[in-house]
Amino acid sequence: MGITTFLSGSASVFGVPGKNAAELLIADLNAKGGILGVPLRPIFIDEGAGINQLMSEYRRVVLNEKAEVMLASVSSASCLALTPVAEDLEVPNILWDCSSPRILEDNNYKYSVRTQSHSGAEMLAAALYLVKNKADFKTVAGVNQDYAAGRDQWGLFRIALKALKPDVEIVAELFPKFGAPDYSTEISRLQALRPDVIVNTSWGGDLDTFVQQASARGVMTQATFVFPLGESSLQRLGGAMPAGVIIGGRGDHYFLHPKYAQEPAFREFVERYREKTSAYPIYPVLHMAQAISALEGAYKKAALTNDVPWPSKEQLMAAFRGLKFRGLTSEVSIREDNQGLEDQLIGTTVRVPEYGFAVLDRMSIYPAELVTTPIGAKSADWLSQIRLETANDPSIETFEAKK
Repeated sequence: MGITTFLSGSASVFGVPGKNAAELLIADLNAKGGILGVPLRPIFIDEGAGINQLMSEYRRVVLNEKAEVMLASVSSASCLALTPVAEDLEVPNILWDCSSPRILEDNNYKYSVRTQSHSGAEMLAAALYLVKNKADFKTVAGVNQDYAAGRDQWGLFRIALKALKPDVEIVAELFPKFGAPDYSTEISRLQALRPDVIVNTSWGGDLDTFVQQASARGVMTQATFVFPLGESSLQRLGGAMPAGVIIGGRGDHYFLHPKYAQEPAFREFVERYREKTSAYPIYPVLHMAQAISALEGAYKKAALTNDVPWPSKEQLMAAFRGLKFRGLTSEVSIREDNQGLEDQLIGTTVRVPEYGFAVLDRMSIYPAELVTTPIGAKSADWLSQIRLETANDPSIETFEAKK
């Protein structure tokens, strides 16, 4: 199996944990005999090398290394480039972390399946949490990475927010370069505008750099900040992340998950991962767990359904549809359009003495069915029809602030 992830560049703070998780989980699987008696051999490909090199390596691993399954990718730009390649090569391709809804909404791919949610659900959950918990705001500014996912995410958040709160004023839409080392221009603009809410949909090293520079200039206490993808940055940012910031976990992924943190299997994995890496697992780790769990489940389902010792790639892809599986948190299911249904966890940061970084409190879990675009609809169209009462839907689980 080939696995694409960031092994270099600013996004490696996000991609390397995914690789660490894959190594740990595949070793566990192989220790039990692999999948249907076949051990897995992972071949990692660096997304940080750029799109052209990535596409070349992807082809090489399939054609020369004879990979039977590919897991791609972290970046939506990478997934948008590689899904047509997977169709051309007719190789099963698991979208293990990328979030653009356009990949499956605008295409009918035969060989690609997504084992987690997409940015439509992630942005809607963040907007619902904001209007529920910080209702009294009038102005919003957005800061987003200037690439496919950054523009998609802000566009979807903006549509959902305007549907939920039509009178809100968007005072700035900023798109710094992906991987930018200096946000002084954007921070100066935010200091001048002083919006009530600042939304930053960035992830990885870009979000870390923004928060460190904004914190150094005192901006982090001048507005309510919303980081829909911020869970992966909490440990790295240490003291730079203050209390009161709204943070999303891209799925219901969090090492202090209010429902699973005390579950023996979850605790054991957290401890083993920390022993291997000296860090708590972040959401790309749990997305990798979901992808490998789905892969194992689909192979077993296909073998059983077709009464064969090892299914064909067509039988494998058919088995993904309707598959229910669990990584380390809540159960995920795959729809007929190959899109995964995954719950969304959002919380607010607090500072506690047990950790040297901010942790989440006042968490809410939004069920996948409530926040995921229906089959056949476009996320932008569907989000424009969302109404404010959705923020109080009884299916949303809330976990009160700890004393």
